Amino acid sequence: MSLFTSTATWVTDEHRMFAEMAGRFMDDELVPNTEKWAENGVVDRGFWLQAGQTGLMAGSIAEEYGGVGGGMGFDAVTLYEQTARGDAGWGYGIQSIVIHYITTYGSEDQKQKWLPKLASGEMIGALAMTEPGTGSDVQAVKTTAERNGNSYRFNGSKIFITNGQSADLVIVAAKTDKSLGAKGVSLIAIETDGTEGFRRGRNLKKLGMKGNDTAELFFEDVKVPMTNLLGPEEGQGFYQLMKQLPWERLTIGIMALGAIDFALSETVKYVQERKAFGQRVMDFQNTRFKLAECKTKAEVLRSFVNDCIGKLEAGELDAATASMVKYWGSEVQNEVMHECLQLFGGYGFMMEYPIARLYADARVQMIYGGTNEVMKELIARSLDV
Repeated sequence: MSLFTSTATWVTDEHRMFAEMAGRFMDDELVPNTEKWAENGVVDRGFWLQAGQTGLMAGSIAEEYGGVGGGMGFDAVTLYEQTARGDAGWGYGIQSIVIHYITTYGSEDQKQKWLPKLASGEMIGALAMTEPGTGSDVQAVKTTAERNGNSYRFNGSKIFITNGQSADLVIVAAKTDKSLGAKGVSLIAIETDGTEGFRRGRNLKKLGMKGNDTAELFFEDVKVPMTNLLGPEEGQGFYQLMKQLPWERLTIGIMALGAIDFALSETVKYVQERKAFGQRVMDFQNTRFKLAECKTKAEVLRSFVNDCIGKLEAGELDAATASMVKYWGSEVQNEVMHECLQLFGGYGFMMEYPIARLYADARVQMIYGGTNEVMKELIARSLDV
């Protein structure tokens, strides 16, 4: 299994060596703990620190901030190597997104303060956009951040926040001017440790991705220094979100590819061993045709994902294409999980088999990061010019 295609122009020897290192680390430290994290509803803090020591979260961070100094392709490698081992619990995808908000919009002081700790795993990041009743409509956020001397005073709540129970640094979308609609949205970082008025709700019980802690966050007169504003001025939040969403949506496509590769590998092994009516399940024409269809879909997605990573590295990944890779990748992922689980028969319905977990994990991929219906609308707008 590999993220790379043979024709991907963005891939270097460094990427291949990084993938080998990341794969070994995942085999040794992630795979043995996946079930435990799912039962506990959270990834151990120690794993984040181990990943930081290995350099898995530092690939795209500049060297002066504790990183490797590579491009975002290194983040893509880490994410693929994780999901290609059947895990969707470790919230690295969000960690990477937070890192790139700070890298792109943070002040020099903010970069010096937060990036080294995000790279090392000392800090876990979260992105708080979604609110009860707003869904994908970022313009409709009701959380406010009012000026109060040299601070902002936060009030409001967020829901479905990945890494919500663990996060030390939360980038919050809030209205700094309620009269301006989208132009009144700003992104402001909140350090959670010891912050008065900040409260986490319960760890939400989900259909899938059970190893990832997902929570509601509450802000009651939370005071945050004005120096925590991302960007040089207020009102840039909606623009900043729109510029960073292509990477967020591409991460969903990468996760889909990794999960598909793992599911196919597990399913092929199972049908080669399992017998029915005196022959291997693999020997039935239906089995072979279904697997052939799934494998072809995987390779088409792999080519598309690699093309998008290349465009991202070149600064050319537009919103419509990112919407396509998110929509297509998550749809294909769910189709493949459906077919693979069916080939397991009754055992596919048992949680002791990874395919059951993969099936449940896949469903949310069509919802978060903007629902696939929203993705189709964004794609359609690019045609209606």
